[in-house]
Amino acid sequence: MNKAQLIDAIAEKAGLTKADSKKALEAFVATVGESLNAGDKVALVGFGTFSVSERSERTGRNPQTGKTITIPAKKVVKFKAGAELAEKC
Repeated sequence: MNKAQLIDAIAEKAGLTKADSKKALEAFVATVGESLNAGDKVALVGFGTFSVSERSERTGRNPQTGKTITIPAKKVVKFKAGAELAEKC
């Protein structure tokens, strides 16, 4: 499912217009991003939890040349599915 299909599904299930559904989805994504950027977790009971994790610097290998490279440390977003969501899959 892509973003347009998700907007259509939200509009249909919630009885909203596609424009309102798009605004709601964009607001959700922006709000979650802002919360994660501030260092907070976002927990939605029954759906899952978004959190930020730090990956330390590590060595890797360039697959084309075989040369050893250093992969810098960075922060990554993690999602852990809640029990209700996991049961639906």
